This record gives sequence, C-alpha cells and structure tokens, in this order.
Amino acid sequence: MFIDHARIIVASGDGGNGCVSFRREKFVPRGGPDGGDGGDGGSVHIDATPGVGTLVAFRYKREFRAERGRHGMGARKTGRSGEDLIVRVPLGTIVHDADSGGPLADLINPDQRFTAAKGGRGGRGNARFATSTNQAPRRADDGSPGEERALILELKLLADVGLVGFPNAGKSTLISRISDAHPRIADYPFTTLTPHLGHVVVDSDFSYIVADIPGLIEGASRGAGLGTQFLRHIERTSVLLHLVDVSPLASPDPITRFEIVERELEQAPGGLASRPRIVVATKCDTLPPGEDHRGLVGLREHCEGKGFEFTRISAVTGEGVDRVVGRAGELLRRHRADAPVASGGHAAGGGKQDPDPA
Repeated sequence: MFIDHARIIVASGDGGNGCVSFRREKFVPRGGPDGGDGGDGGSVHIDATPGVGTLVAFRYKREFRAERGRHGMGARKTGRSGEDLIVRVPLGTIVHDADSGGPLADLINPDQRFTAAKGGRGGRGNARFATSTNQAPRRADDGSPGEERALILELKLLADVGLVGFPNAGKSTLISRISDAHPRIADYPFTTLTPHLGHVVVDSDFSYIVADIPGLIEGASRGAGLGTQFLRHIERTSVLLHLVDVSPLASPDPITRFEIVERELEQAPGGLASRPRIVVATKCDTLPPGEDHRGLVGLREHCEGKGFEFTRISAVTGEGVDRVVGRAGELLRRHRADAPVASGGHAAGGGKQDPDPA
C-alpha cells in the first residue's frame, strides 16, 4: 500500500526532578546535601532512512512519545535519562507543522535527521545549591516538561526523470522496459494507482531514477482523478517525458490530449511546465506500416512549433527507446552541470531542443 501523507503527534519526555537529600551515615557528622539531578527526557528524532518506501507505518501508529527522565536520588545519584525515539521515514519526506502548515524540514539525504521534539531538561538536586553560607539547602528544581506537537508528513519521491501523460499512454510499459520497475500493465486506464520508481542505467558511469505517476486528466491540478495526490511526486524531477498515445483508436486526438496535460502542468505548483521536456509519441507499432499517420505528423509539427523536442517510440518493439533513454540522460547531465548544488532541484527549460534524428 502506498501512503504519502500522514498526520502524527510527537512528544518528548519530561525531565526528571532533582532530589532533596542529606547524607546520613555513621561516623560522618554533618554529611551535607547529596541530592542528585534528574535525568533529561528523551527527544523525538525523524530520520530519513533508505529502504523505507512509503508512510504506510503511520496509518496504524500516529503517536510517538519518548521516554521521560528518571528523578534524582540521594548519594548524588543522577536519574537515568530517557531514551531518544527515532521515527524512520522515506527519503524525500517533508515535515510540516500541523498548526501553521509551514515546512520544518525536507529530508532528502540518507540519514538526515530532524529533531521534532527536544526532551525536557532534568532538574538540579539540592547538592547543586550548597554554598559556604547555605550549607544545608532544601531546594531542588523540577524537571522541565517535554515538547508535544502535531506534524504533517508529506512524501515527494526523489526522481530525476518523470513520466507524465494521459491514462493508458504507455508510461508503465516504458518504465518496465527501461528500468528495474515492474508496475502493473493492462489495456485499460488507471492501471497505475501508485507512483513507481525505476533505476535506469545509461552506461557504466551514469544512471538515473525515473518516476511513473498515475495518468493525468483534465482538472488534475485541481484534484480531478488522482490529481494533486500524485502530481507532487514529479515536483523534484529535473526532466519530464511527456508521453502521448498516437494509436489510431486513441481518443481524443493526440494534440488535444497533449494540450490538456500541458495546461495541467502549467497550473500545477512547483513550476512543472518550465522543466526540460521531451514529447514522446507512444504505441507507434499500432500505426499502419509504410506511412506517417496524420495524428503523429500533426503532433510533431505542433510540439516542435512550441519549441519542444519530439520523438517517437514503441515500448513493445523497442523502437526509439534507447534514444529516449540517452536523450533524457543528456538533458539530466546538462541540468546537473548547470545546478550542481541543487539536489532534487529544477532548471528552467527554454528554447527548442535538438530535433529527433529519426
């Protein structure tokens, strides 16, 4: 089950109280104060953990409380500090404050940690207050309370290249051919109900992560269909492959479907429409042999007129697939060279791309 949004409550442990105690021992007259300090309360940390794929664990457990510190004791014994609590989340998780909605942390690096609630400090025992003029203090501090807060966890997948397009445009077939992902593939819309990540190897020195999200329909940026629930997962991508089905039975026509998705990308948050993009005509193996289908030709002219790079593929036969993989890698290399410190960042795509050599 893919869960990418969760609300949780975190609470750190209270600090233990300091102790008021006096040494009472034979042959030790006036032993003096010996109350120990209270232990510190445990903190709650949120760790970005490789290998954790979704937020599904938070569907069943929503409260996370660290251990409190123990109270101080006589003989200057300090109370045991509470154990810290580690909450493990996937890479790409954004932590928001549930009350203000503001972001608190963006956990994109392995083992990156955010302290969500700091443990309370242990109180001082009366041994701390002894002075030359006050040799028998009867004062000790209470431990300070821990913190409690509500948080929203939002997962945005970390991928370099995103696949977008209408339902049943061939995204799942393509990602299964070029990567190690194995999504469900069927001949009806919305077979992809959850995002999929795949590792694409270009050569021995270069690879990238590609994300396949559920198909977009008109109004997706406003929540229609699977809408904004999954658009967030391509917000971190650097390059987009916009897949358009050009098979004879596809409806509506390819240009109309291209423009619908284009409008949704423009209206979606995160500047998706400005990413470097390749328009990919899919299912070309279904076109009549020996001729250029008018839908394919019209789509090519329309996209190239708008300055987009255009290519054609058949994920079933393999036609053009290697070219798309290599070209997406070239755009990604260029983006990384232009923005070397922007991990998961984006570069604005402008100008006409290199024409399809086919």
